[in-house]
Amino acid sequence: MKRFLSMFIGSITLLAVNAQQGTVLSAKDYANAESFMAYNTQQFIDHGNVTPNWIKDDRFWYRTLTAQGSEFILVDPNKGTRTAAFDQQKLAAALSTASGKSYKPAMLPFQIFSYATDGKAILFRVGGKLWKCDLETYTCSTINTDAAADKTGSSGNDALSPDGSRAAFIKDYNLWVRNVKTGQQTQLTTDGIKDFGYATDNAGWTSSDRAILRWSPDSKKIATFRQDQRKVGDMYMITTNVGHPKLRAWKYPLPGDEEIPMIQRVVINVDTPKVIVLNVPPDPHRSSLGDDISRSGVLSDIDWSADGSQLAFVSTSRDHKQEKVCIANASTGEVHNVFEETVTTQFESGASAICWRWLPKTNEIIWYSERDNWGHLYLYDATTGKLKNQITKGNWLVTRLIKVDEKNRELYFMASGTQPENPYFGQLYKVGFDGKKTTLLTPAEGTHQIVLSPSENYFIDTYSKPNVPAVSELHAITGKTIVTLEKTDVSRLAALGWKAPVPITVKAHDGTTDLYGLLFTPAKLDPKKKYPVIDYIYPGPQGGSVGSWAFSASRGDHQSLAELGFIVVVLEGSGNPLRSKSFHDLYFPNMSENTLPDQVSGIRQLSQRYAYMDTMRVGIWGHSGGGFATACAMFRYPDFFKVGISESGNHDNRNYEDDWGERYIGLLTKNAGGTDNYTQQANQVYAKNLKGKLMLAHGLMDDNVPASNTMLVVEALEKANKDYDLVIFPNSAHGYGTYSPYMMRRRWDYFVKNLLGVEPPKEYLMEIKTDPRNSVQ
Repeated sequence: MKRFLSMFIGSITLLAVNAQQGTVLSAKDYANAESFMAYNTQQFIDHGNVTPNWIKDDRFWYRTLTAQGSEFILVDPNKGTRTAAFDQQKLAAALSTASGKSYKPAMLPFQIFSYATDGKAILFRVGGKLWKCDLETYTCSTINTDAAADKTGSSGNDALSPDGSRAAFIKDYNLWVRNVKTGQQTQLTTDGIKDFGYATDNAGWTSSDRAILRWSPDSKKIATFRQDQRKVGDMYMITTNVGHPKLRAWKYPLPGDEEIPMIQRVVINVDTPKVIVLNVPPDPHRSSLGDDISRSGVLSDIDWSADGSQLAFVSTSRDHKQEKVCIANASTGEVHNVFEETVTTQFESGASAICWRWLPKTNEIIWYSERDNWGHLYLYDATTGKLKNQITKGNWLVTRLIKVDEKNRELYFMASGTQPENPYFGQLYKVGFDGKKTTLLTPAEGTHQIVLSPSENYFIDTYSKPNVPAVSELHAITGKTIVTLEKTDVSRLAALGWKAPVPITVKAHDGTTDLYGLLFTPAKLDPKKKYPVIDYIYPGPQGGSVGSWAFSASRGDHQSLAELGFIVVVLEGSGNPLRSKSFHDLYFPNMSENTLPDQVSGIRQLSQRYAYMDTMRVGIWGHSGGGFATACAMFRYPDFFKVGISESGNHDNRNYEDDWGERYIGLLTKNAGGTDNYTQQANQVYAKNLKGKLMLAHGLMDDNVPASNTMLVVEALEKANKDYDLVIFPNSAHGYGTYSPYMMRRRWDYFVKNLLGVEPPKEYLMEIKTDPRNSVQ
């Protein structure tokens, strides 16, 4: 009876709120919401972050956007100057005269250029032509580009040697090199075959035609592997089209598979082609930080000696619990096992980048470990494998190793957890190899993003907070400020009604641990009203809901949804990275917890703080891992979450690539009753509990999370006689591509109709726009 009365009162409240807010949202309301998307807000932001284009002597130029258009700036760190890269007024006049078209100084028709060798002219492309403008006479003319045309046959998947003379590429499962100047091709290997080729790029969920390798510093050797996928299971997808569909099939291992891709490590001599097989057993296709041996298209966990005679590498076990540090003789293939580290959950060699380094000059290894519950650096003897000393220490963590200064025996690194305001804010530090003289180099409040100059004598520091625009400065490596480059100006945007999200802190479901996030409210918030709540979720554990903690005027469609009449909560739950090891492992190996207890507890706490939040109307949505978490929320917390939108979810990790589940859940083990340790984490098991409104979405050509994940949930809902909504993108991959605006509109409609309780405008059309300052000709 009490439950019935509560539901009745809730229904009356919902009707009252709907009566206050009206029963229809117009196209004008949607257009206002859309005005808060990045493609609309960007044009009102001036002097944003700096992207350097380095030239000789650590000088660089960059382009900054202004209220009038853009400016090109030249910076000389050695002189400490920030000046115009060229006279834009004179160049606009000269280009107008030469081209017969009219150009304004602040709206030049190009975004990038290069200086001529003598620095007295610049080259750029306009209208499909290459132009050269003299910076002394300010005369412009076109250049015949036939001689500069690419005659090497480059496919874009090449791996360029350090000296720039040769490019390695894959052809017919073998590795080849191309002379960059002449285009002459040389075959390096001859025994590569289908599914057992050299340097092939395939982690199941991601693949390409790139050559995955690491050149030696002297450009004479290549470290790579031969990848054996011959017995690995296939994934199949078919296109939707008129006529016979096209089948796509490739190797895609799943948790529990007996056979997964294995790599046999090799070194290849380039001048006189020869393959040296390293004397170690094949390794699982893993890296010490992720589920792919390739990071950014380059072979991970490899360090060469300067002369190319040796290389160090790290071997990662299938379940990411054991790491082996090895040094190999590049001529003989003999391998020395230096030391090992074994953990009980899963090992990571850094937070945002692999942090270990080999120092062959001193026979030392800088190693990253979370053995004291925090991610820190350690110094090892590379000959004996014995620990020399811990380098960094404290209740904070190293996230990225920026620079190793072997001469002065100092390390430069990014660290998080050092600012009381927010543990996710990162700062740059340096420390001696002996762990002494830890020095903060970027003391300004906020999270810092660092870009080193080519010589590593300078760095660009851009710092901000989610609600505080960025400042970019040039510093000497000592930390001394040389010149302020830009201060992001959002005054024009704020004048239109924009406002930043509100940083929030709540307690985790344990009642003790602090959690951090962002709150998005309507620009014209009425604190006397009751607003339904939308929880955006990405549960990790390899990332989190907030993503970057740097300033961003638009974060997806969070503010847009708020403008439609919602309060949007984005909360970093426990079990996510960039905190302590114990924090990250809080729900290992039960990935189906999905930070949901924290989400529920956090929203309830916020509703006590902000009376305008209506916890009787809570929706949730997410993509990929967030899609998994959303369906889980609707099935396991059906009385709290009333509306959910689950996009491209990995609902059953037995149907997702092997490494993700085996890293965060563990190796699949069979139970006596025919189930396994993954069974109770699958969403379809709980689909019968659905009470609210659920929309599922998936691309049928999703080569990351196969669509079978969503179909398993669909089948379970139908078996349980449950209503649901389904959006299918027949030829789309994981992110829906050109159909993303359609999915966003459907998302808005679903929450407006089912959570806000009003009718959306019919088939509102999103209009993606380009900042007019970035138009080119």
